[in-house]
Amino acid sequence: MPLPGGLWWLLCCRRGFTLLHRDYGDGELSGDGDEDEDEETFELRTPSPAGGGRSPLDVTLTQPVRSGPVSDRLQSWEETRSLIPEKGPPEDDPDVVVKGWLYREPRGGGARPWLPPRRAWFVLTRDSLDQFSSSGKGARRLGSLVLTSLCSVTGPERRPKETGLWSVTVSGRKHSVRLCSPRQAEAERWAVALREVIASKAPLETPTQLLLRDIQESCGDPEAVALIYRRNPILRHTSGALYAPLLPLPYGVSAPGPGYAPLREEAVRLFLALQALEGARRPGPLMQGVLQTCRDLPALRDELFLQLAKQTSGPAGPPGPPATQDPAALRYWQLLTCMSCTFRPGGAVRGHLLGHLERTEQALPDSELAEFARFIRKALGRTRGRELVPSLAEISALSRRQELLCTVHCPGAGACPVAIDSHTTAGEVARELVGRLGLTRSRNAFALYEQRGAQERALAGGTLVADVLTRFENLAAEEAGLEDSPDSGWRLCLRLHGPLHPEGLSPDGHELPFLFEQEPGGGAPQKLCLGLGAKAMSFSRPGETEPIHSVSYGHVAACQLMGPHTLALRMGESQLLLQSPQVEEIMQLVNAYLANPSPERPCSSPSPPGQDLPGTSPRSQHPGLDEPQGQSGCLGQLQD
Repeated sequence: MPLPGGLWWLLCCRRGFTLLHRDYGDGELSGDGDEDEDEETFELRTPSPAGGGRSPLDVTLTQPVRSGPVSDRLQSWEETRSLIPEKGPPEDDPDVVVKGWLYREPRGGGARPWLPPRRAWFVLTRDSLDQFSSSGKGARRLGSLVLTSLCSVTGPERRPKETGLWSVTVSGRKHSVRLCSPRQAEAERWAVALREVIASKAPLETPTQLLLRDIQESCGDPEAVALIYRRNPILRHTSGALYAPLLPLPYGVSAPGPGYAPLREEAVRLFLALQALEGARRPGPLMQGVLQTCRDLPALRDELFLQLAKQTSGPAGPPGPPATQDPAALRYWQLLTCMSCTFRPGGAVRGHLLGHLERTEQALPDSELAEFARFIRKALGRTRGRELVPSLAEISALSRRQELLCTVHCPGAGACPVAIDSHTTAGEVARELVGRLGLTRSRNAFALYEQRGAQERALAGGTLVADVLTRFENLAAEEAGLEDSPDSGWRLCLRLHGPLHPEGLSPDGHELPFLFEQEPGGGAPQKLCLGLGAKAMSFSRPGETEPIHSVSYGHVAACQLMGPHTLALRMGESQLLLQSPQVEEIMQLVNAYLANPSPERPCSSPSPPGQDLPGTSPRSQHPGLDEPQGQSGCLGQLQD
């Protein structure tokens, strides 16, 4: 995004002067015959004493820096000018890295492909990329690009439809220079050399970074910190626009994925999105969009943390309440809460953010802002990174600093609500439910599964449940228009996991329903005996007279044939598949008992044989084991 006027103010209080900043400067290669040197200029204005004035002292700051006794923060005008010779290419200069004839695509050539590339003599030094009209002494300099740590190089890539040449693009603050060569090896040599020069440059620091360092050095003096905020509006809440990123972002680096602009422009767009939160009628989708941008563009995460620290500082500096009592003014804090539960800030940004939260807690201990600050500080200590951004339901819960309720379906116990936060894992939820169901002493292992119809997949113990819920939300949104999808809803289930241990199962416990719902392949086939009585059916192991589990007919919703040797019993949300050579006789007996009214079950006709049950599993390939004897007999494995 172009900078209006290219200027924004920064007041540096510790040094007692006003600093006028014009972004990060670099000399730019201009068109033929035009010398365009765009150095970075600062104007230092010392405070005027009473009764007198003082003219400003003009000082230029530019990158890169030659070796020598030059200040880390200020270099002289002569230092800058010495980097760019007025005429003629340097002869026998030890700083020359590579030189040679190349073609340069004219400025705007991408939009005007009919303009042919122009041949020129290029010289790459440790400080700049210079273009000359020829290689001889006294050649006219056509342009120069001062290289800094923020410059970037892309390529080489071939452009067969335009020039057929191999191109390397060097991006500066205002322009991109495309160097072309007919030989791939030469283009690669220039690309490698340019990257090595840029990588060797000292990292540039933005004025905001310098102020963060000042705040960190003055953290033991609250008055000094307050003075820094008071004299530097860039650190405080503002309703105006932000024209440049707060952190150094590379020039010309295109963001991945469609719809994204270069990183520096995306940083400015993020700030506009933050300001739009104050008047948004539905802030949840906007917050989710901002979080998704930071997930797709990791380089912008620290930038957004700093922007939120700025907007939560109050118009008079931290600590301070919002500008108004409108609840919309708290949305910066709500988004900062979501950010802290999704991403981890970098070292310097993390230190500044923790200090900002601590100052808010100390100054406003009984306020809602202090509650947000405490919540965010605890979240930063637990966040390890997310696979997905929070769902809309999670964003709503985090905006109220509350836990999120999720539902887990357990065999025999139905839907079990579980309170989770952004850091709860699938293993933690499984252990909590195992404890609730009294299965802590079971030899069997349990795990959380995601399920839709006949599809099931075990979740790793370290999987964040909040990420799973976001995935469910995304899948539901994608399938919202598919009316022919019979099972469009995903859900969480607790299942047996690993080898089965049926020994010691209690007939009164909750473990047996898990055995009935174990999917094929989850363990060895189980051989059980079915007994049919006047009021209930029972299951027992072969050779034992005591049943391990009994089911009243009042809990059986339907009984029907699923194949020549397979019988399906539907009980609530569970479905049992029984295998036996005489399933037809068993079905007739069960349906006869179901036809009798039961106080536990309303009168209803059983499903006719052959009618499909929703969500049934395919016919099992296990053969029946034993034939039933009268109203009792052994069956094959019970399956879901």
